[in-house]
Amino acid sequence: MRVPRYKGVVDTLAKQIRSGRLSAGTRLPTHRQLAADEGIAVVTATRVYAELEAMGLVSSEQGRGTFVRDLATAPGVGGDQHSVAVDATDLSFNSPAVPGQADLLRQALKDLATAGDLDALLRYQPHRGRTQDRAAIARHLRKRGLTTGRERVLIVNGAQQGLAVTAMALLKPGDIVAIDAITYPGFTVLARTLGLQLAPLPVTATGPDLSALELLCRQRPVRAIYAMPTLHNPLGWVLDEVQREHLVTIARNHDLLIIEDASYAYLAEDAPPPLAMRAPRETVYVSGLSKNVATGLRIGFVVAPGKHVEAIERAIRATTYHTPSLTAAIVTRWLEDGTVDHLETQKRADARHRQTVAREVLDGLPYVGHPSSYFLWLPLAQDARADRIAASLARKKVAVSTAEPFATTPTVPQALRLALGSVRLDELRDALTKVRHEADRDAYR
Repeated sequence: MRVPRYKGVVDTLAKQIRSGRLSAGTRLPTHRQLAADEGIAVVTATRVYAELEAMGLVSSEQGRGTFVRDLATAPGVGGDQHSVAVDATDLSFNSPAVPGQADLLRQALKDLATAGDLDALLRYQPHRGRTQDRAAIARHLRKRGLTTGRERVLIVNGAQQGLAVTAMALLKPGDIVAIDAITYPGFTVLARTLGLQLAPLPVTATGPDLSALELLCRQRPVRAIYAMPTLHNPLGWVLDEVQREHLVTIARNHDLLIIEDASYAYLAEDAPPPLAMRAPRETVYVSGLSKNVATGLRIGFVVAPGKHVEAIERAIRATTYHTPSLTAAIVTRWLEDGTVDHLETQKRADARHRQTVAREVLDGLPYVGHPSSYFLWLPLAQDARADRIAASLARKKVAVSTAEPFATTPTVPQALRLALGSVRLDELRDALTKVRHEADRDAYR
């Protein structure tokens, strides 16, 4: 279907505003001037500015004109989609919690205060983490289908730092990294920071287009692939055995480094073993305990091929030196006494419940997601505008993410990513009902 001309004008101006090329306070051309510049009717120019205003990007002042808004004053729209109003229902970011977590922490601190050598926790620790902590993580990973020794485990400050030190250690500016066309924004931000070139792969209903990956590797010197084979964020897929074997075969044939992000893998029961189990020499496995335990406990872990461990350890030393030993000690206790297993079981049940609520409210809409994940992907109708819907929802005190931060292609799909894990269950249904109302209404504008 051909995209109306005016929508292209809207997209161009929106991109210039978000990128800062049109700074806050800039006065835009009059409706008549915009029409002349773009070769459109004056009434169409008026529609362009109306759409930009609905997105929260511009404001019109009678008698003065149309001005670019300060996006810092428009939470939930455009740039930093985590800057939401304190009284808003946040469907833009996941911070899953279950009752009793604070009591668990309180008890853990008491236990730690009366046992062991506390003085040792105040000293510098090995860059990759204490031996006993790494051993506890290795034992935990066996439950996820990954058998590894503690010598391959490195402890980091959350999965995001795990991705960062892996990329810093093993990639260099200009390296080409294959990545899904829709994916976790944290890696794209990291890639831009490190000067990596991202090569988007088309996505299908069940995973990345691996034929496209094969073709890409034949045409360009691809160095690595960033993958989420077990519960993809935000599309929710779990690659099957055949897909995993195909991906590993491509990696071996073309000497690719696989960076496997398993941050949400704990939610998918009975998933195939990680890529790191199938291809231990080619894969760096990165995960953490932010989502399955608590986002405030910044503990993550990297499982690397033996040949890469020292390089990643140097990157840890160059950034944080080591992970705080007090936090690591608490996490180790919880890994050993079954607390982490208990929390994971609770959160899987909680996520399934939230998915059930979401699917009831959004029934009939083309949402995409795993039945036990904490998020949904909601493609919108052909003529709908995600920015406009997000801005309207923000005014109704509901924060959502558009597809923009998740897209790695120049063309951004019109879609919303709905995080289900940060709000009380009694608020979730009401917030999703507002999302449905806005999506339905926008489709018929």
